[in-house]
Amino acid sequence: MQSVVVGWQVYNLTKDVLSLGYIGLAEALPFIALSFFSGHIADIISRKRIIIVSTLALIMATGFLAWFSSDASGVVHRLGTWPIYIIIGISGLIRSFLGPSFPSWLAQIVPRSHYTNAATWNSTVWHSGFIAGNAVGGLLCIYGITQAYCSVLGMIGLSLLFVSLISDKPLPVKEKVESLRESLSVGINFVFKNKVILGALSLDLFAVLFGGAVAMLPAFADKILKVGSTEFGFLRAAPAIGAVLMAFILAYIPQKKNAGRNLLLAITGFGIATILFALSTNFYLSLFLLALTGAFDNVSVVIRHSILQLMTPDNMRGRVSAVNNIFIGSSNEIGGFESGVTARLMGLAPSVIFGGIMTIFVVLFTAKVSPEIRTMNLKEIE
Repeated sequence: MQSVVVGWQVYNLTKDVLSLGYIGLAEALPFIALSFFSGHIADIISRKRIIIVSTLALIMATGFLAWFSSDASGVVHRLGTWPIYIIIGISGLIRSFLGPSFPSWLAQIVPRSHYTNAATWNSTVWHSGFIAGNAVGGLLCIYGITQAYCSVLGMIGLSLLFVSLISDKPLPVKEKVESLRESLSVGINFVFKNKVILGALSLDLFAVLFGGAVAMLPAFADKILKVGSTEFGFLRAAPAIGAVLMAFILAYIPQKKNAGRNLLLAITGFGIATILFALSTNFYLSLFLLALTGAFDNVSVVIRHSILQLMTPDNMRGRVSAVNNIFIGSSNEIGGFESGVTARLMGLAPSVIFGGIMTIFVVLFTAKVSPEIRTMNLKEIE
């Protein structure tokens, strides 16, 4: 919900596609800066405790967004978008601690034999929230930005309640005491020496970096599709709808035997659907194509998460998740900035077409230089 509200608010204040890109950059820079350290923290401090403290901090950040946007404070009216970017930057810092803690905690809760299935259902629940959040967020913008932020506050508070009800788990026993520098280098070296993990992360990194059209959706809604905030909310939700539908398929047909091949095909499909979306001027066709991007992307998400869960030792999950977050989590935000820059230089639709073409090129390059990805079989790893 918050990403929809922020995107709609910033675009309506500036009417500039590059301002949408700055949202991603404002969140990505602090996220990247602290990710390695936060991964180390997730391996030495209770992951549940990190999640609870970070969620409380998110509540405070969203509270400031609501206050800044209110008529009573008049902050946004006087200062423009800068206060929003500052709070988004703080949110990126908070998210750098949440990022490695959640998947590491999930691996403690779920038995190893269920990792692939857990990754599927985890993705399904996340995307279901994404669907509802985007649709409701778009509707709430009609009634006022401040009211929309207050609704976000209520939802984050509810999530904090649910997390607090889950029993905590003891951290895995560390084999030896490491300095901060040694701890960080171990996680980085593990990823870069494992060709399967490195290949999967690199593939997703560049696909998301170049292929994401979501950051530019406020401009597509306004300039090309000629629709309002409600339809914009549905456009934002469409990829998640496709992802959820694909998740039900993946739950019945697990991506194990030909996981590498399916990963390459899925990201190729993502690139093609992105190109077709850029060419569409029909709202309903655009919805369908965005849903396709979400469906293809979810295949990639489930396979990548399964690889990380199956191949990462328990006592390194926080640090490896941090590297994954730098590759994938920040690439969404930096991809949004890249989309804003290319949209300013090339034009809105051509920039998204360029991104889709680059995504397909990345798949072809990865398939050529990384044969381990083409032949990857999760059943053998399991």
